[in-house]
Amino acid sequence: MKRLFLFIAVIMVAGCSNSLSIPDTDEAPKLMQRGSTYQDLIHLPDPKGKLYVSIYDFRDQTGQYKPQPNSNFSTAVPQGAISLLIMSLIDSKWFVPLEREGLQNLLTERKIIRAAQSSSKGQANIASLRSANVMIEGGIVAYDTNIKTGGAGARYLGVGASTQYRTDQVTVSLRVVDVSSGAILSSVTTSKTIFSQEMQTGAFRFIDYKDLLEVELGYTNNEPVNIALMSAIDAAVIYLVVQGIDQGLWQAGTSDNINNKIYKKYSQNKAEIL
Repeated sequence: MKRLFLFIAVIMVAGCSNSLSIPDTDEAPKLMQRGSTYQDLIHLPDPKGKLYVSIYDFRDQTGQYKPQPNSNFSTAVPQGAISLLIMSLIDSKWFVPLEREGLQNLLTERKIIRAAQSSSKGQANIASLRSANVMIEGGIVAYDTNIKTGGAGARYLGVGASTQYRTDQVTVSLRVVDVSSGAILSSVTTSKTIFSQEMQTGAFRFIDYKDLLEVELGYTNNEPVNIALMSAIDAAVIYLVVQGIDQGLWQAGTSDNINNKIYKKYSQNKAEIL
């Protein structure tokens, strides 16, 4: 009987471990995963004309560090958020970001080109850098941990299971600035929850008067912070486009943009919040 019980326990552990979908260490690289708002971003109405936009900085303004132990020097959010914002602006098809973060490197390369043209006795005809119509400012303004926590569990005769969950929240803010006047044309703040879950199950019982059986199994599922941040940025860009259309700051390619499903969805969401 004892051997049979041990055999059944081993089979159960093996079967559960296979169902956990342990990731393959040789998984091939792939494009960054995007959240649900990405499909809304790429299905915005087409613009009448793209806007040249400059972004000098998009920093982490939260000052938050990871809540796990021994991580006092690890920030809670990615520090390359400006790259995520540029990718979102390009995917929206409404904006053409201009290089400003590496502006000094760009100017150095242009000096090298001019020097090469001058040394070859040719006329330096490198084009001037394009100026931006608008400038986008903002950053990651908040990262709140343990917005919601909870769990459940049960144990009977040494056999039981438990589950726990936690939700965090990241908040980003974007504002569009008119380059000619410095006026803030539009401002948007969006937030995205980050979900984490842990499940454990196990058995702890004597199968003989002196033989103790202990079996444990568990897994955790943590939503990547960079994907949640990317979703919040995507939503902020969508709302910037929708607000700009409503305020007459820019126009869609056709007059029937009001019938666009994405435009109607986010315009209605904004009205419900207000």
